[in-house]
Amino acid sequence: MKKLRFSKIALVVAFGLLSYACQDSFLDKPALGALSDAQLSTKAGVDGLLVGAYAALDGNGVGAASAWDAAADNWIYGSIAGGDAKKGSDGADQPGINSIMIYSHGPSNGFFNSKWKAVYEGINRANTVLKFVPLVTSGITDAEKVSFTAQARFLRGHYYFELKKMFNMVPWVDETTVDPAMVTNDTDIWPNIEADFKFAMDNLPATQTDVGRVNKWAAAAYLGKTYLYEKKFADAKTVFDQVISSGVTSNGLKYDLLPKYQDNFDAAQKNLAESVFAVQMAANDGTNTIDNANTGGMLNFPYNSPFRCCGFYQPSLDLANSFQTDANGLPLIDSYNNTTLKNDMGVKSDAAFTPDAAAPLDPRIDWTVGRRGIPFLDWGNHPGQAWIRDQGYAGPYSPKKNMYYQATQDKYSDQHSWAPGTAINVQIIRFADVLLMAAEAEAQSGSLEKAQEYVNKVRARAAKPESWVYTYADPTKPMGGYTTTPASNYKIAEYPAGSFAAKGKDGALKAIYFERKVELAMEGHRFFDLSRWGIAEQALNAYVAFESKITPDVSGGKFIKNRNEYFPIPQTQIDLSTRNGVSSLKQNPGYQ
Repeated sequence: MKKLRFSKIALVVAFGLLSYACQDSFLDKPALGALSDAQLSTKAGVDGLLVGAYAALDGNGVGAASAWDAAADNWIYGSIAGGDAKKGSDGADQPGINSIMIYSHGPSNGFFNSKWKAVYEGINRANTVLKFVPLVTSGITDAEKVSFTAQARFLRGHYYFELKKMFNMVPWVDETTVDPAMVTNDTDIWPNIEADFKFAMDNLPATQTDVGRVNKWAAAAYLGKTYLYEKKFADAKTVFDQVISSGVTSNGLKYDLLPKYQDNFDAAQKNLAESVFAVQMAANDGTNTIDNANTGGMLNFPYNSPFRCCGFYQPSLDLANSFQTDANGLPLIDSYNNTTLKNDMGVKSDAAFTPDAAAPLDPRIDWTVGRRGIPFLDWGNHPGQAWIRDQGYAGPYSPKKNMYYQATQDKYSDQHSWAPGTAINVQIIRFADVLLMAAEAEAQSGSLEKAQEYVNKVRARAAKPESWVYTYADPTKPMGGYTTTPASNYKIAEYPAGSFAAKGKDGALKAIYFERKVELAMEGHRFFDLSRWGIAEQALNAYVAFESKITPDVSGGKFIKNRNEYFPIPQTQIDLSTRNGVSSLKQNPGYQ
């Protein structure tokens, strides 16, 4: 099984002919080469264009001001805005993220324009494939044409899904559009996104020669996710049933949860049974750059640590508290913030500190939140304040899911820049996500028992001892192995039979929502989940009220209902699409 490489260096040649993307529109990336229509109207030419459409998935080098502005994992827009994490670092660095964190952002915030441009560049590339496929008249089979078209439509569906969940009303530009700058954003694009994923599901094969290419089942999962966002719960349930029972990865593995939770975040374990749709990352590829590594998170390593940079993306105290459980190992859904998990706020690294050994915790905490005194992969026990840029500003915790291991750093980290890149794939959809989306669709459709079954499947994996963190055999030699002593008092259990039925629909949904919070923590989902569930105002204002009592970074934050569920249309794009004083783009409510 080959891994598809999406080198951006190769794209300098592949993207010579994008002449219909005018530089005065929101598709303002200039042409990079000089290939003719005839050269692109071949099987190799179209496949090169398609590889370019895949390459835009990471958002790096395709219109964003910085790699992190348009990061594939949406750590800014999905997790920081969603309360999973705070910006971290200090108050002065990357101030554009500060306003997003406290919901005071406006249309002139450059981060939104960067994301918009990067995603529309991906759309532009997908549309270019769709434009040229019909022009190939020899050396290609009808089946290959259909495959190229289906892959391009899947990618276009993904890019538009990104825009839809962020900005809601956006202009639909396809391969027939003559002047993108004149397309309005007054039509709902959900039907178009549905159509792209339906076509991909119906026309893609179950397996691919290249592991990075999307397949039928990734399209089906994304279609189910689309239905879920549209609140078409019965349709979502039907599709998820198929994905769960029959779905396989592009390399032919039956969809399943990995035996170890932590393997989802290990570059050595990628493209396995839990990977439904992932952005492929590679380190040390011979280019002497980190362009093909995961650069979107290059700020998000502990400060003043072996990782060098930069102290951003610190887990919130609210998130850490969410992993507390009761004596039976069940989550404290309504009361998790009543007690704050012991932490080392204000305790210097050279002062004594011992984590609370008695508090029962969901073991997923220690694969998500770097906290003082707990093994930080194989780098040693987290030293606390020494790895935090400004603890008093953003709190005591470090991110963990995006970290590479010391033992394999030469292979899976890329040090060809001022901050590392990694070979850890970005999981856009993994099977645990599918199970929890399916649970939501089941609960909304009245099947509470089935919903509980799916949630328990996720919890059962977390409860396996092989998914726990253990103390080092010798803390001074963290690569020397581990004891059989858990690093914390891990206590997690499945919901007892009949629990969801007893809770009723609303209670079951609350449990599902909370399970998504802890299972998918800091994976870029939280803000979009809260917004689509219609509970963002209550949840995020409660988060700000709690968190601002401990750290000042979110003080003054206020989520405003019917405004902050979506981000503003970038003012730059409104200006660029203005003709004779009238813009084709309408601003979202509350941002005028």
